Amino acid sequence: MYFTDRGIEELEQRRGDEEVTLGWLSEKLRTFVDANPSYEEAIERLATFLARDDQDIDD
Repeated sequence: MYFTDRGIEELEQRRGDEEVTLGWLSEKLRTFVDANPSYEEAIERLATFLARDDQDIDD
């Protein structure tokens, strides 16, 4: 288990039954990066991965 799995599991437990829009998620990611600029690259990679879920990502 990766360290990040704990956060993913908490997200699923707390919010797993909710439906959210991609607009809501985008705003939450922007807010997170504003508060934690050192994670900008990781959030960029995650957003790109989610945007291109059906394609191979080389970066």
